[in-house]
Amino acid sequence: MRLGTRSRTKVSFGDFQTPGSLAKQACALLRKRGIKPASVLEPNCGTGSFLLASLDEFPTARQVVGVDINPRYVSALRSALCARPESRKTMVVRGDFYTFSWPRVLGHLEEPILVLGNPPWVTNAELSTIGGGNLPEKSNFQRHSGLDAITGKSNFDISEWMLLREIEWLDGRCGTLAMLCKTAVARKVLYQAWKRGMRLSRSDVYPIDAMKHFGAAVDACLFVCDFTTSRRTTECFIHKGLQEACVGTLGLRDGRLVADASAYDRWKFLSGPDPHYKWRSGIKHDCAKIMEFRKEGEFYRNGLGELIELEEACTYPMLKSSDLANDLVAHRSRWMLVTQRFIGQDTSVVRDTTPKTWAYLERHAQLLQDRASSIYEGRPPFSIFGVGEYSFAPWKVAISAFYKKLDFKVVGPMGSKPVVLDDTCYFLACQSQDEAECVARLLNSPPARSFYHSLIFWDAKRPVTIEILSQLSVPAVARELGLERALNQYMRAQPKSLFDLARQ
Repeated sequence: MRLGTRSRTKVSFGDFQTPGSLAKQACALLRKRGIKPASVLEPNCGTGSFLLASLDEFPTARQVVGVDINPRYVSALRSALCARPESRKTMVVRGDFYTFSWPRVLGHLEEPILVLGNPPWVTNAELSTIGGGNLPEKSNFQRHSGLDAITGKSNFDISEWMLLREIEWLDGRCGTLAMLCKTAVARKVLYQAWKRGMRLSRSDVYPIDAMKHFGAAVDACLFVCDFTTSRRTTECFIHKGLQEACVGTLGLRDGRLVADASAYDRWKFLSGPDPHYKWRSGIKHDCAKIMEFRKEGEFYRNGLGELIELEEACTYPMLKSSDLANDLVAHRSRWMLVTQRFIGQDTSVVRDTTPKTWAYLERHAQLLQDRASSIYEGRPPFSIFGVGEYSFAPWKVAISAFYKKLDFKVVGPMGSKPVVLDDTCYFLACQSQDEAECVARLLNSPPARSFYHSLIFWDAKRPVTIEILSQLSVPAVARELGLERALNQYMRAQPKSLFDLARQ
């Protein structure tokens, strides 16, 4: 997407102003909750929707302060406030959130303090893409390392960084934080705050219609946290819209964020290490036009429309997330070119044993060299990732990572060839149809589903992850259902090589 000057400025500052009606509705909700601030602070106040609404809903507040980086907004808001009788207790100043002297301002605010508003809905990666400079000082505040940092988990919403700073302001004081943000951001901030032992006495998430109010196709909410000097909780109430009715509770359990605290408490005995079954990701190649095909007779049609001839040694029937989710497991019309049997393998074996395949790869070497991910750097030519002996297991139990449902599928071979999965899928390797069907039965059982539902946030971009799948012990589910003996016979018969891989 190409951005004009106004659009680039809008994105660079996350400039999506809050409608006055939404700000008023949010402040009215806070008042009904019993919040009576002595001071109100709106960082990133913009045109001042929240600041103006707070004057109406909290008339007893003695100090109302707004800060924004945009001089036009500051000037316009000052003018609007001059016409109001409360102007004597208001102050609007220009300031950059990242460099502003917040401790000095906060030191003059009476408690309880209400910090409210709508921080920018933009990520650091999006700002970097357009060359935006309105970024916080670089720091690994999420504490990612290794592959997580390399593959993009270090990308974060600017609002996440800001909200954590604002929570630090209120930690140990009496006050409330109330911010509009993405729901996923609210969860991340809660997780960080709870892990750090910050004194949140109550937390609530009130969903809003982001498309209606901002034209944004994202799950968003009014995120509210109360603070006291002593009481601390690690649960958050989920509501149905901007109303008091509570429909669920997420929380911190055993060091992890759970979507349904009561369900997790009921089924957490199913969690634990599983030395026999290890979840794997499908094969990652990042070049579908070259590495994926439709078969036409003895030939293959690639994503560029080319009809090519390849040796069968390096081609495998494949399934994607959509195939699993749409119950197309038996419809195996796609094929994948697999250049390695394990990560880092010398690909010269492809050159020596399958010359037609090697010639095809060399013709398209530039496209493969242009793959953006740094995981291919320093690897043999035409490398892939997420591949190992498990990728070629004859039977698998697989699930889509992207689709919003729990549905574990049995995937068997196609003729004499194992079916491989792409990196939008996760799977467990099995050695027989009976074993795969037994494992799938366990994973699709009500106890296993209830356990997983307690962990999964379905509004996430990739709701099902290896981290979540790995929390469940398949043998524990078998014990719960009285199927431990049936499962044990497959685990005892598992080849040593696969067992060793599962332990790695």
